[in-house]
Amino acid sequence: MSSFTENETPSERERALLVSVDTGEFDAEISLDELEELADTAGADVLGRVLQKRESPDKATCLGQGRLEELALLANNTEADLVIFDRELTATQQRNLEDALPCRVVDRTMLILDIFAGRARSAEGRLQVELAQLQYLLPRLAGQGVALSRLGGGIGTRGPGETKLESDRRHIRRRIQSIRESLKAVEQQRIQRRDRRRKDNVQTVAIVGYTNAGKSTLMNRLTDAGVLAEDKLFATLDTTARALKLPDGRTVLLIDTVGLVRRLPHHLVDAFRSTLEEAAEADVVLNLCDSSSEDAAEHLSVTRELLAQLGCTDRPIVTVFNKCDLPAALPLTDRDGAVCISAATGKGIDELLQRLTEVLPPDRRKVTLLLPFDKGALAGECRREGAVEHEEYVPEGLSMTVTLGARLLELTKPYQVTE
Repeated sequence: MSSFTENETPSERERALLVSVDTGEFDAEISLDELEELADTAGADVLGRVLQKRESPDKATCLGQGRLEELALLANNTEADLVIFDRELTATQQRNLEDALPCRVVDRTMLILDIFAGRARSAEGRLQVELAQLQYLLPRLAGQGVALSRLGGGIGTRGPGETKLESDRRHIRRRIQSIRESLKAVEQQRIQRRDRRRKDNVQTVAIVGYTNAGKSTLMNRLTDAGVLAEDKLFATLDTTARALKLPDGRTVLLIDTVGLVRRLPHHLVDAFRSTLEEAAEADVVLNLCDSSSEDAAEHLSVTRELLAQLGCTDRPIVTVFNKCDLPAALPLTDRDGAVCISAATGKGIDELLQRLTEVLPPDRRKVTLLLPFDKGALAGECRREGAVEHEEYVPEGLSMTVTLGARLLELTKPYQVTE
């Protein structure tokens, strides 16, 4: 059983056909919807979809022989530039499909890797993407010489290039080892920063969630971070950390992480594990979800599964529904006590900050101080890092009622007034 649907909108961008083999493992239509979004993000317009139901993919060509011939004819008639399969193809399937079809063949993994290659900005992000690409390409090296020598020649061809890959497995393995050593050094620096934060009692909050849920928009709303925020999948890949002051006066470190997607290629999960571990080390995790998406429940499930894999089940996880200002947002009854916000308009942000204040491990206490006049610098620190409830000058100095963190509680101990 098979089906084909065609989109009529012409385009000057790359022209693609989407192909899925529905074996019942997952909802093929929903997955194809997401694949279309991925294709759009990569710079392709979808001409149509091909869906075939089978008990299992054909070992040689993924599709059955008859359906493959129909796909080849369709690709010719529509002048498609590439065919994108909604699964990871084996090296054999890739070669056989390229022999049978008149255009390039890209699988889901290659498409996501291509998007990552085009969007990674930091040195670490680029190294992580290159590592994932090389691990993916190594078993598929045979017959790839022409494609590997091209840079920017279309979707699925961006990446390391022949200057780094060359054409020999030994050289690729050497490059993989070199990247791993570089990433190990970067990871060591990350560990040192975490240790320093722990030593300084800096509490951290990590934003995790499905790609395009609005993580960067929320980051910008809370901290003026200036992170790129676009209505596209994987708009930003690189981890960003900014200071955020909460209503009780304490300052925490807010960390943005890479977005997730269904069936994220394991190459990428492995490559970005050190980045995702920022969430595992955080004191609180914000699980951000696009409430206007029909698949919000599944998006939450995907994120929760990854958080469980990273060992985050022992810390507070706050579910946050974003885009609640949109007409398609979920009804309030379906939100299970989550914080509902609009990162774009600012709606619900105060409630979110208050929830963060409540769930963070308590390290603050309200005290009344009587600071001598010559302790103006200490009073300034209390104003900056604490939440001042009341202050007034009295004959003996400055009387101040303020909520302070552990460091300032220790510094001000000689001046605390016992009630």
